[in-house]
Amino acid sequence: MAVLRIDHVNIGTAKLPETKAFFEEVLGLKEGWRPNFPFPGAWLYAGDTAVVHLVGLSEPKGPSDKASLDHFAFAIDSYEETRAKLDALAIAYQAVEVPGAPIRQIFIRDLNGVNIELNYRPSAPA
Repeated sequence: MAVLRIDHVNIGTAKLPETKAFFEEVLGLKEGWRPNFPFPGAWLYAGDTAVVHLVGLSEPKGPSDKASLDHFAFAIDSYEETRAKLDALAIAYQAVEVPGAPIRQIFIRDLNGVNIELNYRPSAPA
């Protein structure tokens, strides 16, 4: 057995419509096919892959900084465009330069307090 990659993340939320809108507007994910589960939710896609599964809850859960799982990360294709979009949408973020590596990171939180890391790796070595 070998792990090939992370398949998706699952976020439970008492703010399903707002959380779905956040991932669509801020990160550009698109709602797509989801099995007919007997509970509310949405699958959000990056291209052909459902990378975020949302599950509607009646009561909110705690934020990431109160859990053992601190964050999940997405690779992004443009650091400057991402920062400009976050600025335009008035989304708070923290920009980080990774010491000794050509990686630039942006950390944001969704409406449920979930930490999301956005990683930019330039195609050419720094």
